[in-house]
Amino acid sequence: MIYGIGTDILDIRRIVRVMELTKGRFATRVLGPDELKIYHERNACSVMRGLAYISTRFAAKEAVSKAIGLGMHMPMTWRSMQTLNEPSGRPLAIVSGVLADWLAARDLVVDITITDEKNYAVAFAIASITSPERIGRK
Repeated sequence: MIYGIGTDILDIRRIVRVMELTKGRFATRVLGPDELKIYHERNACSVMRGLAYISTRFAAKEAVSKAIGLGMHMPMTWRSMQTLNEPSGRPLAIVSGVLADWLAARDLVVDITITDEKNYAVAFAIASITSPERIGRK
């Protein structure tokens, strides 16, 4: 059963400005360790690929925060959720720490999808209750 849905659209040019203002520190503030490694690899190949990557991950975190109903408030933090990909390319929401505990206590799982196109990054998230007996409880 669906617990919540969230979506986010982001103008990548906003990320360009923020990265310039912070001299790139924005990436270390928002991305988890695995995401940061991939960001650096993509950025080394192409700055635009790096910016698209960080933009889709930022949008995914926003969408997940909406789907679980917390916004960007504890236990949802920028680095407590990472968007990584299966070998097939399917994006996965990987949670850790207190956020993982919070989701487990509510029997929630999160599915996401992300995309980008020149100036925009979009993410959509669905939080689902995994145990039928938990339906109707919070």
